[in-house]
Formats: sequence, structure tokens, C-alpha cells
Amino acid sequence: MDKYKALIKQDKKTFHASDLALLWGIDNQDTLNMTLKRFVDRGVLNRIHKGFYSTVDIKDLDPFDLGFAYLNTYSYVSLETILAKEGVIFQEIKYITFVSSKSDTFEINGIRYKSRQLKDEYLNNSAGINKVGNHFEASLERATADMLYYNSKYFFDNPEIVDFDKVKKLQEKIGYVTN
Repeated sequence: MDKYKALIKQDKKTFHASDLALLWGIDNQDTLNMTLKRFVDRGVLNRIHKGFYSTVDIKDLDPFDLGFAYLNTYSYVSLETILAKEGVIFQEIKYITFVSSKSDTFEINGIRYKSRQLKDEYLNNSAGINKVGNHFEASLERATADMLYYNSKYFFDNPEIVDFDKVKKLQEKIGYVTN
């Protein structure tokens, strides 16, 4: 099948070089690099970051979806990003925070991202996590439970809007705390 046709048939808009190698059936790294270069030169692909490409302009991608796709592992938006979005903390958040199996910081198109590592036994527990668009986000209670896991003395500017009974039940369900 034609490489271009295979690419445009895809629902997703972002790809790692390894995804494209698999899609196109290319085993040789030099062949893959040349194919990627040609697709970028023709404007079919946009190079977002080393080894990371998009079929649409980067401005048309949701920043949360972009960070999720770049991490290329199960992750979800949580911690300061959700707490600020829900009005629990007031400080300016300088990055979008993910929880995943790896620790990383990166910047794409002027947006800063931070991924905090979480043990698989907790990460793979989907309690309080919802799919939003092409990424996952923690509920307010899950983000609070996650934050307390990382820092049990974390200061919440507006704790009144958090249902700490729900947080406690969620912590137990996830395994952060035991009865």
C-alpha cells in the first residue's frame, strides 16, 4: 500500500518515527530517515520534535493530547494542572503535569511539560481517571490523592472544594494508604 495513503487513513494525527516504521513496514533505519525527510520536505508531515511528527499543524493540536502522545506511554494529566484548573491552588502553573511510568520534562511549541513517575501498581489503577479527547485526566479527587502521595504536607489554597472523604476512599482503592 502507498505510504501516503496508509498515513492519511489513520485517525491519529501524531506519530513517533517507530510508529511510522511499523505502519509502512520499514525495517532499515536509513530508509526510514529518508522517507521521513521526504514527507517533511513535501509538507505531508510536520516535525514536532526529534522522532515525533504530526500530519497537521502543531497549532491545531490540543496541548494535553500533544503531551500525552509525546510521552508514548500510558499517562494522565494530574497534580498541579488539575488542581489549578479546579481552583484548589492559585499559583501559576508553568507546565502541564502528567503522571506516567517515567520522569521527564520537555517543551513543545513553547509549552512546558512535566511527567512524574508513579509505580505501575498505582498507575495502572484507573480509579478517578477519565478519557478526555485523546488523553486521560485525573478527577479532582484523584489529582488530590496523587498530590498527597507525592507530598503528604502539600498546601492547598482552597481545600474547601475538595471532598476529602472521597479522596480518602480513592487513596484506599488505589493503594496509596491502607486501613
